Amino acid sequence: MGQRNRLQYIILGLLNQRPQTGYDLTKAFEHEIGEFWQAQHSQIYPMLKRLETVGDITHEDTVSGEKLAKKQYSLTPTGHDKLVAWVSEPSPELTATKDEFILKLYFIKTSDDPRLQPMLQEQAALHRAQLAHLQERQQTVFPDQTAIDQAYGHYLILDHAIGRERYYVEWLEKYLS
Repeated sequence: MGQRNRLQYIILGLLNQRPQTGYDLTKAFEHEIGEFWQAQHSQIYPMLKRLETVGDITHEDTVSGEKLAKKQYSLTPTGHDKLVAWVSEPSPELTATKDEFILKLYFIKTSDDPRLQPMLQEQAALHRAQLAHLQERQQTVFPDQTAIDQAYGHYLILDHAIGRERYYVEWLEKYLS
């Protein structure tokens, strides 16, 4: 399968959890989804319009406060079927991650390059902070087995992210002088 816009499936999946506004969906990319997939406001709103045009979602205008009208989006049966079909498909591709640090590292030729240690130190600090953040999220989102059982896939993703960050920190520390 070639490259295709997976954002539509993320939005369908989030709306399958509960009806949400565009703002709610944007916020999801700053938290849980943002740990493994990025999307901007400028991508989300056009996708909502496209999904509504093809009948995968619908919206209801709601009023918040005095006069603030919001669109609350919901999944249609067609959108639900599309989501179920996508989740059921194999995922045979390994997707390359775009890591600028790794790209820069590729061009370092010797172990005594004066740029190397500052790069490693910076990345170690960033990845330690990310690891701490993910561990805190795991404790907050999954405080007990019931929470894990209710969102097992999400738990697996968070556990994977913690393992990835733990390994990344260990790998960086191995080469710090």
